[in-house]
Amino acid sequence: MKLKRTHMCGKLRATDDGQTAILAGWVNTYRDQGKGLIFVDLRDRSGMTQIVFDLEDVAEEVVTLAKALRREDVVAIKGLVRMREAGANPKLTTGEIELAAVELEILNKTENPPILPDEHDAEKIAEEKRLAYRYIDLRRPRMQEILTTRHKLTRLTRDYFGDEGFLEVETPFLIKTTPEGARDFIVPSRLYPGQWYALPQSPQIFKQILMVGGCDRYMQIVKCFRDEDPRADRQAEFTQIDLEMSFVDRDDVIDVMGRFVTKVWKDILDVEIGEIKTISWHDAMERYGIDRPDLRFGLELEDISDLAAKMDFKVFTGALEKDKGVVKAMRIPGGVEKMTRKMTDACSEFVKTFKAGGAPSVKYTGNGFETGIAKFIGPIADELKTRLGLEPGDLVFFTADTWNIATKAMGELRNKIARDLDLIDPSLWNFVWVIDFPMFEYDEEGSRWNALHHPFTSPMPDQMEKLATDPGGCISAGYDLVCNGSEIAGGSIRIHDQNVQRKAFELLGITPEDAEMKFGFLLKALRFGAPPMGGIAFGLDRLCMLLVGTENIRDVIAFPKTQTGQDLMSEAPGPVDLTQLEELHVRSHLPES
Repeated sequence: MKLKRTHMCGKLRATDDGQTAILAGWVNTYRDQGKGLIFVDLRDRSGMTQIVFDLEDVAEEVVTLAKALRREDVVAIKGLVRMREAGANPKLTTGEIELAAVELEILNKTENPPILPDEHDAEKIAEEKRLAYRYIDLRRPRMQEILTTRHKLTRLTRDYFGDEGFLEVETPFLIKTTPEGARDFIVPSRLYPGQWYALPQSPQIFKQILMVGGCDRYMQIVKCFRDEDPRADRQAEFTQIDLEMSFVDRDDVIDVMGRFVTKVWKDILDVEIGEIKTISWHDAMERYGIDRPDLRFGLELEDISDLAAKMDFKVFTGALEKDKGVVKAMRIPGGVEKMTRKMTDACSEFVKTFKAGGAPSVKYTGNGFETGIAKFIGPIADELKTRLGLEPGDLVFFTADTWNIATKAMGELRNKIARDLDLIDPSLWNFVWVIDFPMFEYDEEGSRWNALHHPFTSPMPDQMEKLATDPGGCISAGYDLVCNGSEIAGGSIRIHDQNVQRKAFELLGITPEDAEMKFGFLLKALRFGAPPMGGIAFGLDRLCMLLVGTENIRDVIAFPKTQTGQDLMSEAPGPVDLTQLEELHVRSHLPES
């Protein structure tokens, strides 16, 4: 490389007028004006600069090379920075200047690219093709911006928590399998035939042991692995900002982590998020039907079970006869004009996917209640109007079933209607801590308790006795941080008393033998002086999604997997040589290809 770069392509400004500069990058566009001028937009990750080749002023060899340039060729160009004669281009940060080329070096000629890194073309190209040629797709300015934002986030994370006294400690990737929750990815051991490692779903047990080991405050930006079906905001291989603290209670953790997200949004987006509100899990479910509520819009739910009991409507009365049966209502301001019959019918079908029987509706007009279930409303008309604060033109939806089904179905419907009616202001940022989760939820089909967070979550200090007397009413010291309806972090104060941990395992149906097999080394550690501890994990990928404004997790990962878990660029997963399997003492039951 003869020409050594002196400036990035997006850095030159009017203040550089008259300077000599050498730029290096990819040919983004090529235009031969046919009047002795060739224009090239040269691109690197910092941006673009317009290059001008005046064919009368440059050497013949430069003319020959310049005429042969094509998009995505890699070149280095030396020239004089000058102000644009035709006026500034407001679309470019370098739009006031151009580089009058005097030397050109071809660093690499490209074959005809299968895709081009243009933003307007990206949406037209199938994602699978962009992922197969990710090294070209990554050249897009949008992708470079995302990678830069992710870098800023990880750098800020290390700086912030370092200043807060956290030590960055690496935990192992080859661990013992603990078949809880999602499926593990497992790795055979060559040295121990028939024995297997697992890739960690999270460093949970190790970070607790670090607290037992006196680390006091731990942080790690760590890869985690879960063998579960991918979706738009989830990958089998993902990244966490993982944290743990000793000698703390819930408020201490919430304080440190709240200041962290406040700094992230201010430093990266220049947004002041203000004080982060707190809501109990019960209130979130009752008012919004979901434990990660989006608070950028209203549409709060109302329990009208007491009113529904006065109606002669079998859908409602039948639901109320069930154990924990309820009737929920949701007012849609101005919904009479905003929602067509087709939309209301679609809403009723939508809630069926969440096990509800449907979503009956009624219009409230200047003449009272009309259409839908209006004929059943009579006995409660005035009370319903007052309870929901109805005004003429409002539409009301209802669900009726057990509390779990009716509440959750209405919560999902609330989000759908907000999207359909464009009620969400995308410029708003709304953060909320959800606290006071139930310690357990009962699985009717399995006839057992399940941990709402994980088996190591502690009850609140005043709830310890309920582990023995009322596990269903026991409130945990868990907490989730929600931003615009997306859970971006979850954690809890941990159980540090071996007797409490033993009782929690017992309620979860984990026998002492199973506990010893799965978590033996943690249980042993708890017997040797474990401090009170609590922690949290942020989904770094989800944080990045919010910061850059995408709903696709693959956009914020340099080399992601597809929805079916494939890496189309490296062609993983793929077959392995039978010799490798023999060394690992693993036998394949699949036919040889």
